[in-house]
Parts: sequence; C-alpha cells; structure tokens
Amino acid sequence: MNRTITFASCALIVGAALIGLAVSRTSPPTRLSHVALPDTSNGQTLERDGISVAFEVKPLAEDGVLREGGFADVQFRVTDKASGQPLAGVAPGAWLDPETIAADQAQGRDQSCKSRVGVFLKSSIGARPLLDLNSYFLMVMNRDASVSVVDPSVSVGGITSTMTRVELKQPPMDWVTPRDNKRVFVSMPTAGEVAVLDSEQFKLIDSVAAGSNPVRVALQPDERLLWVGNNAQVAEQSGVTVIDTASLKPLKHLATGSGHHEIAFSKDSRLAFVTNRDDGTLSIVDIASLSISKQLKTGSNPLSVMYSPLSGAAYVTDGKDGTVTVIDSASQSVRRVIQLKQGLGPMGFSADGRFGIVLNTLENQASVIDSATDVLIHDLDVSAEPYQVVFTKAYAYVRGLASPKVTMINLSSLGEGRTPIIQGFEAGPQAPRLAGDLPLASSLAVSKDDNAVFVVNPVDNTTYFYAEGMNAPMSGYPNRGQVARAALVIDRSLREVEPGLYSSRIKLPTAGRFDVAFLLNQPNIIHCFSTVVEADQSLDPHRGVAKVEFLLDKSTAALGSPYVVRFRIVQGKQKVQRSGVKDVQVRYFLAPTSHPREVAAVEVADGIYEAPVNLDQNGAWYLHVRAASLGRRFDDQTFASVRVKPGHAH
Repeated sequence: MNRTITFASCALIVGAALIGLAVSRTSPPTRLSHVALPDTSNGQTLERDGISVAFEVKPLAEDGVLREGGFADVQFRVTDKASGQPLAGVAPGAWLDPETIAADQAQGRDQSCKSRVGVFLKSSIGARPLLDLNSYFLMVMNRDASVSVVDPSVSVGGITSTMTRVELKQPPMDWVTPRDNKRVFVSMPTAGEVAVLDSEQFKLIDSVAAGSNPVRVALQPDERLLWVGNNAQVAEQSGVTVIDTASLKPLKHLATGSGHHEIAFSKDSRLAFVTNRDDGTLSIVDIASLSISKQLKTGSNPLSVMYSPLSGAAYVTDGKDGTVTVIDSASQSVRRVIQLKQGLGPMGFSADGRFGIVLNTLENQASVIDSATDVLIHDLDVSAEPYQVVFTKAYAYVRGLASPKVTMINLSSLGEGRTPIIQGFEAGPQAPRLAGDLPLASSLAVSKDDNAVFVVNPVDNTTYFYAEGMNAPMSGYPNRGQVARAALVIDRSLREVEPGLYSSRIKLPTAGRFDVAFLLNQPNIIHCFSTVVEADQSLDPHRGVAKVEFLLDKSTAALGSPYVVRFRIVQGKQKVQRSGVKDVQVRYFLAPTSHPREVAAVEVADGIYEAPVNLDQNGAWYLHVRAASLGRRFDDQTFASVRVKPGHAH
C-alpha cells in the first residue's frame, strides 16, 4: 500500500465533508447534560486500519507544564502497527481548536471531529481553527519600509486575507530565512542595518548594525552565521559583515574588494565565496578563522557565484567576459573556465547540484552547464531579459524583466544530446521592468510542497500562484494599500523531523481544553486527540481583552423561522460583564463562502446583547461579533455556528 501522499490531496477525500456544525465556540448552554470527555493525558495513541498514531504535546517550559503563552511541540509518531516500522512521507494534517462538548454530544465525537475537519479544509474565513498546523503564509516585500503578511488559504469574494503589516526602519532590499522559517533577516541599505523579524508572531524583534550599505544577505548552510554584502563606496568598507545568528551581534567586517558582492558557501560551511564586481575578483574566506585565505581573478565583471555540492566547486559568472570560472573548493584554485557569451548574470543550481543554469540578459537565453563534466550542454530561449531563477524538484523557473512571461525548464529533460522541454505562463499583464525600483530579493517564491511558485508582478501589485501542471496561474493575491516587490513563503506545517515523526512548534493559546484533530489520507483516518492548557497564575487576573460568550437558545433553526443571536461581553479572568457598549455588531454568512451580512446588536440586560439575523438558506451559518471600542474585530477567534434545516428545528 502506498502511503506517501501529500497533504494537499487530502481535500479531495474530506473536502465534501462540509457539514454545518451546530456548535458554540464558548461554554455550552447550561441545560446540556455533560458528556464524557476524552482522555487528555499527555501521551495518547490511536490504532486503526493497521496504523498506530502516538500523539504528544511536549512543553518547552522547564517545569513540563503546558501553560498559556508558553511554547510546545505537537508531535505525531506514525508507525505500522504490525511491524512497528515508521511511516515516512505520509504528510498528515492537524488542527488545534477548543473542544466542542455540544457537538460531540449531538453528533457523536467521531462524527463531530470529521465534520470539523471538513470545515477546516474549506479554509473559509469564518470557520478557521484556533491553530492550523498545516498552514503557510506569504511574506510580501513592499516598496516602502514594510513587509505584508498574507494567508493564501483564505479569500472571500476574491479579497486576499492580509493578516498584518510589519513596519521597518527603512525600505528593504534582500532577505533570507532559516530552514525552520522562525525568523527572517532583511537588509536595509539606507539604515546600515539588518532587520530581524519574528516570523511566528510576525513582528520586528531587532535591527542589527551591518556595515555600510548592506545589500545582499546569505545564511551559511549550518545557519550559524549570517553574511551581509556591503556595497560601500569606500574601499575599506566594501566587503562583507558577518553576524552571529544566535546572539545577533556583528562578529567581523572583511574588506574583500570594491563593487557589489554575491555570496556562496561550501556545503560543509568551511568556506565562503565572495565576489567583488568592480575589482573582478573572488575572495575565498576561511569561516573558522573569518580570514581571507585566497583572492582569485575571475574576469572583468563577476556578477554571481553559486556552489555545487555535487562537483565540490564554486561557479563565478562574468557578464563582460561571458565566462563561467569554476573554482575547486579543495585546492582553492581555478579548475576550468567555460567560455559562453557576453551578458551573463544570475546563476542557480538544481537541488542535487547537477545542472547550473546561467541567465544571459543580452541574449534572452539560459545556458545549462552539467556540473558532472563542467561543460555547456544547452542554450535555451527564455523570457526577455532574464534576471531571476528559482528551482523546484521538477522545474527551473526563469523570470524576465521585459516580459510578464515566466519560463519553465523541465529538469528531467536536460542532458547531453537531449531536447529540453520548455513551457511557460503569464504572471500578470505587464513586464516587471515597468515598475522600477526593484529589490535584489526574488519575485519568485517556491511553495512549501515544492511543486508550485508564487510570482510577484510589481506592476499590477499582485502575487500570482502557479501550480505545476496548470496552463495558467490558479489565483492572485492583490497587495492592497502597498506596492509589492518580492515574496517569501513561511512554512508552518508539520515537519517530518525523523522518519515517521511529524512535529510542529506552537505558542500555547489561552488556558482551556482543546481538541487536536488529526488527518491521514491513506488509509483515511480522522481522529481528535485532546490536550489541556493550564492558566498562568502569574498574570494579572483583571487583565485581558474583551471576549464574547454566545448564549444561543438553539444551535439549529428551521428555514424561514426567526432567529435571534444572544451573547454576553466579558473582560478579564473574572469575566466582568461589559454593559453600555454602543457599537456592537454581528456579522454572519453561509459557509463556505457567501456575502457577509451585518446587523447592529442592542443591549437587553446588563452586559447581555441581542441581534436578529436572517438565516434564509439551508446550511451552516457562522456568527462573529465586533465592538471596535473594545478592540473586538470580526476575525477574532470566538465565533458560533447555526445549522439551518428545511422545516425542522430543535
């Protein structure tokens, strides 16, 4: 049985499970009898269909307590029940949400769990789980001093869900993120600093001095050091600044030479290769001692450098001479010079290090070098004035300055004597060149599944999503209020940290009991585990934002019958009821997507509010409350749902 199925295909199995959940996300009505709650011990195991799933939430706190505001690792160990062998590559899905006693009682816990997973897979803006452990976010670099954060899975009526905007000191130029996507380092040339963003909470946490005119940023493979290229006018200030990623302190500045600097590293993080464009040289830096071990002449105008772990060499392209100089990392000497054409620029390597693709802006071509032999094997026509290239497992994507078209090169079709397969798609109506003011950061971002790309068109200010196998982009995300320049994917999904062990680090929500829904595609398994988060007694019991507690007389309604939403507004851990709030509104809509409606709520008792709603279609209706004066927004986590049935009410 093949169990290596991507999570994206799960929607095909469970996507039809959108069932109107008759649940309130706050305390159930007191008239409901209490149901037996599932075991919430830290370790729980499910055995079904020959599969064993061991669930655990491991707190990072020293006392081992799952406490609100703390961090924890949610882990699922998936094994074959008979043999005990770990099941790798099964890509499970998971969500954390408050427990729903009313729904468990009404539908049965298994059916209630399946219903909620069906709703979560629809990604409706009003039916999001508290924490989605399969999610990813798109960071968009803006032309001004800011970064926008988009949730690509949520869109209502074509309007992108822009989660937040992070303000920077000065406009950004380049960025890089570690493999765990927990932070983002952003260069700000006019500030002379690198901004450090927390990409879990999407906020600026620090700005680090990074030398004069910091432009290019790069992380060495072991991610211990961040390297920043300084395009300074003064020779002794031009080079690289090295920053410790743990302490966020600059360690050393190396004056490597004049001009723009590109940076590459050996696979073992022993050597750094730094180009010096105006000097026509390559500096080889010994990382252990942070000293320049060799300075090599690599042409008149070196524009890029890339390292291939397969050949153990660095490749330096020269735009004026039209050459690619191959530097052997062991001997730190020139191994070969590959003569191509003038106009060479950026270069990239496939993930295995086999094929190097060099872009030629003057010739509108991409030259393919086989690193196994260090020879040119293809010259390919690509988008006009190519300037960026990124790789998925299957394709190289080439972006052109003078065309909206993105060229796709099928990597499996490359090789000596073979005919490469080339295709492409339009990413917006106009060429990027028309926007001007483009950063070094790439306008192409590879998706978390490594089979799709996001493409920023800076002219129409939209980021397009293209999935491999499609004829055109599937969707576009407009960057409203800002001017988009580049994109970066932040992956929050479960990661396989070892064979069969899938883990995600989360910040624990407010104290309470929670369900952790688990989904496996093949065999199809849906199950809700449970966990408890303890209150933090050190916090001020009177602090806290205003919250909504729904007081629904019934959670189902007959089609056409009047329905009144009733709720209270409370604040702090003592749940003091807030009266006299004048701007309370209720927004409601039919899942998965319909035009939301709004109605004003009135206070009918001390802290108790009501609003009549018109539930005029069958299905699941979702209810949200807003009170701007209390800081309550419609997209806050607390909501309720009502299921409308034809001609029958409970």
